[in-house]
Amino acid sequence: MIQKIRKKILISLILAGVIYLVFTIYADYRNVIIAFSRFSWILLPVVLMLSMMNYLTRFLKWDYYLNLLEVKIKKTDSFAIFMSGLIMSITPGKFGELLKSYLVKEVSGVPISKTAPIIFVERITDFLSLLIIAVSGAYIFNYGGFVVVAVSAFFAFIVIVILNRKLALSILSFVERSSFLKKHISKLHNAYESSYTMLKPAPLFLMTMLSLISWGFECLGYYLIIINFHIELNILWASFIYAFSTIVGAISMMPGGLGITEGSLTYLVINKGYSKDVAFASTFIIRVVTLWFAVFVGILSVALYQKRYGKIIVELDEGD
Repeated sequence: MIQKIRKKILISLILAGVIYLVFTIYADYRNVIIAFSRFSWILLPVVLMLSMMNYLTRFLKWDYYLNLLEVKIKKTDSFAIFMSGLIMSITPGKFGELLKSYLVKEVSGVPISKTAPIIFVERITDFLSLLIIAVSGAYIFNYGGFVVVAVSAFFAFIVIVILNRKLALSILSFVERSSFLKKHISKLHNAYESSYTMLKPAPLFLMTMLSLISWGFECLGYYLIIINFHIELNILWASFIYAFSTIVGAISMMPGGLGITEGSLTYLVINKGYSKDVAFASTFIIRVVTLWFAVFVGILSVALYQKRYGKIIVELDEGD
């Protein structure tokens, strides 16, 4: 399992290296170096702390869902598992964080099919909170409205289908006709019941608001970075740029949104009349303190997890 994770990280690092090299050449590497030299590096601990606040707030959401599903697990174990899941931030849509469900099973014995929907619902509430920010920006600044509305409609459709038990159960009954999926129908029902519980109006609203706070920390971090480069955009514009770029990166299904998120962040700053070198420098820094910092924290957490619980070995059985 760990070997596969290492391989994914290595591939993502190589891909990121190529992408960042292309961006550096595009922006003129000499000007990029000058732009970096103008950055006040004393600000780095501040934006790293804001990213950490994002992770800690998202942990509260993860732990809330475990309690909602009546998964009995110690808070210390829950925290260790959540932080270990950050290593999979570079997977498409972060769905590699299903690793957390494997680890919950190792610690508590709870079937993966019961807790796996947490990762799915986490992504829904993350998207909804980012869409709240993006919708506000799209309306005020008249940019990206189609993408924001389309993505909003997609997630609203998913939530409506899941909350409509009659429709959802009819779909599951239809799935039972497939000989391949029929043997997994009990797991699908288990996953559906968990999703239904977590997406009820009260939990959905509360956790979307909590997600809004968590992503607000990273939006603030991005704002502090761009104003340090003397980019005169207010915090609403900065939040819109960050939220919109994160959304398009996620829906691209590229690992960690690589290339797409960076391209959107850089383009939107250039589109406001700022130089390529400053746009890329600010993009590079925010991605280091968010995406790559999350991976780094995840690596440390996995190492600590294995020291405490032993080597991570994923073994699936019929109960999963």
